[in-house]
Amino acid sequence: MRLKKILKIGNIVISLALVLLVSCKTEKTASLPKDQLKDQLVDKVYPLLDTENSRWFFFSSASRPFGMVNLSPDTEIKGDWGGGYKYTSDTIKGFSHIHEWQLSGLSVMPVTIIGESKKNIFKDFYSKFSHDTEKITPGYHSLVLDRYQITSELTSTKRVGFHKYTFPENAQKAILFNLNTVLGPCDNTDGTLEKNNDYELSGSLIMSTNFRRPKPVTVFFKIMFKTPIASVEKDGATGNYLVNFGKSDKVVLMKAGISYTSLENAAINIQEELPHWDFDKAVTESKTEWNNLLGRIKIEGGTETDQRRFYTDLWHALQGRKMISDANGAYPDNTGEKFRIGQLPLDADGKPKFNQYNSDAFWGAQWTINTLWGLVYPEIMDEFVHSLMQYYKDGGMIPRGPSGGNDTYVMTGASATPFIVSAIQKGLVKDDLESIYQALKKNHMLNGIMGKAGYEHNTSIGGGLKYYMEKGFVPYPLPDGNFGSHQDGASQTLEYAYQDWTLAQLAKKLNHDEDYKYFMDRSKNYQNVFDKTAGWMRPKNVNGEWLANYDPYKYETGFIESNGAQSTWFVPHDISGLADLMGGKEKAAEKLNTQFEAAQKLKFTSGTSHDAELHPEFSQIPINFGNQPSIQTSFVFNLLGRPDLTQYWTRNVVKETFSGLSPSTGYNGDEDQGLMGSLNVLLKIGLFQMNGGTDANPEYQIGSPIFNKVTIQLKPKYYSGRNFVIEAKNNNPENIYINKITRSNTAVEKFSITHSDITSGGKLILEMSDKPKQ
Repeated sequence: MRLKKILKIGNIVISLALVLLVSCKTEKTASLPKDQLKDQLVDKVYPLLDTENSRWFFFSSASRPFGMVNLSPDTEIKGDWGGGYKYTSDTIKGFSHIHEWQLSGLSVMPVTIIGESKKNIFKDFYSKFSHDTEKITPGYHSLVLDRYQITSELTSTKRVGFHKYTFPENAQKAILFNLNTVLGPCDNTDGTLEKNNDYELSGSLIMSTNFRRPKPVTVFFKIMFKTPIASVEKDGATGNYLVNFGKSDKVVLMKAGISYTSLENAAINIQEELPHWDFDKAVTESKTEWNNLLGRIKIEGGTETDQRRFYTDLWHALQGRKMISDANGAYPDNTGEKFRIGQLPLDADGKPKFNQYNSDAFWGAQWTINTLWGLVYPEIMDEFVHSLMQYYKDGGMIPRGPSGGNDTYVMTGASATPFIVSAIQKGLVKDDLESIYQALKKNHMLNGIMGKAGYEHNTSIGGGLKYYMEKGFVPYPLPDGNFGSHQDGASQTLEYAYQDWTLAQLAKKLNHDEDYKYFMDRSKNYQNVFDKTAGWMRPKNVNGEWLANYDPYKYETGFIESNGAQSTWFVPHDISGLADLMGGKEKAAEKLNTQFEAAQKLKFTSGTSHDAELHPEFSQIPINFGNQPSIQTSFVFNLLGRPDLTQYWTRNVVKETFSGLSPSTGYNGDEDQGLMGSLNVLLKIGLFQMNGGTDANPEYQIGSPIFNKVTIQLKPKYYSGRNFVIEAKNNNPENIYINKITRSNTAVEKFSITHSDITSGGKLILEMSDKPKQ
């Protein structure tokens, strides 16, 4: 049950000599001069958002953007869902370094040894803690372990965890290396630790297989201390280790460099990224890196809570999907029969041209990171495309959810296609386009990734692609048997049709005329699962017969993580064609508006899985902003000739579902590695791409920004403009409608703007009103 409470407001105690720390319960900024506060956007982030409903990769604190290390305390160590840092748990079970899509590892715990407790410490070392002593800001986490009275401080570089433990005076100090344990989605086994000298250790552990990641992954780590090691003891029962420091220095500093390739590269990662022992310097550098990325979007107006929530959303958009390559470009390649260490291409200075990444699926990315990264962080999108192509060069297939150097085949379809095509259409990726096209095309044909259902590792049947190609739809149920997960034919048909359309746009760009026509024809397959009599998308069996006793509000009956009412609107590439099936744009808008009116009663979301268990009606919600399949729907109205309804419903969704700061709520559903955080940012600045930015000159739909002014800093390497500004005049919670739009003193008649218009810089002025434009 969710806690009904209001967080007490505390003051931030700031030491200008060191770093700015944010209390986990703080709602007000500190009393510094405005010119000093202005650039400290990192202090607006509220890391505890929605942490009562956590997930192994959800929470981030002592980490860098997209870093290999994601160091934070664990209060729950078992389970992908509910694992990691969960606000309602009051016991620290260790500080681990990897909280990632199907990866985990290297959990440590500082302890004090008193009398006979030493022989039990390997199995009895957890400690209570209080949020009252906790301080969190992006790049830093501090708390007091009540049992030992140890102040534990964490920070990191990209690949190195940096620990600072302040022990009580005259205590027998030690750090437990809990190498053989369950951490989130993984069983950590075969942990080893070896003393190299009085200041250094080396070790490794193996993350066992699971149904998502069927190949084991080894984590290598190099440990360095500033305090000399007194002794290292191994427990025969657990296989874990206790590193003792005696009664030496009160403060113990520890560096932990990790690598997925070798001990040598773990050491190189420390050498390259953290050659010093200045903990406060590392914290400051982390804050600076976060500030620079958060500062790409500056906002004015709204409440203090609105602004804090915005930067928290933006922080989420930049904290998922971690790198797995070392500082020298070595990376784990698990795509073949045997594990190999790959090497990324190097530039003239001997540095990797890009990083290799782990990543949850790009399922839903067309409405989230495609737009946000492509506009504000183009270098990240560029890098990810090269990473995906590296997987193709190694394993012969562009993945949709790689983990530990190999695909997990999470979710369905070829979800990387819109992401890569969007990067090309925006001019971020310009080289080897023909090779990229052929790689993408392979995924859309038999024996490609589109033919695989979720987690279908060894066959290509569950995707039903042969039926899609022969009959124009994927049947439900699939007659060939059960292969993998998410075998929901109606949803698969809709996904494939959209993804085919995006590939067709690239085919057109490269003058593959026959391919363009072929994939455009396939993109119309969505029509084959629309039942005009019922007015909904509806599953068909292999004989083309509609599913009997069909309830469009029943969850996951032919639809992936959704119901028929939600997924009916999953035609982002052809809203006009969908409207024609419904009897025209006016009738389509009326239908969708009715769905929104019903969804509003449930705050536009099916909530968490716990909510759905307590309230089955949540799963029958007609529009769900708590998961990806229908998060585009408020902008569908723009394309149906009703921009006023886009403005009205988007503002209401933000207000009801994505506002406020609390551990008990935040995303009200599934925040998949920054996808919902990205969505929130886009809704709040009033820009959205319906087809994922995959057409020739990508178009952005204009919504209703909640801020008076939004300034987007454009990356000069990619875009000609310096800044793009959205100014909403007379904006307030009542004035949600746009009556007039101008750009560079020129009237904008449509509620849309092109990518080239934005990236050339300038100002978009919106005149807001409490009444729709007549």
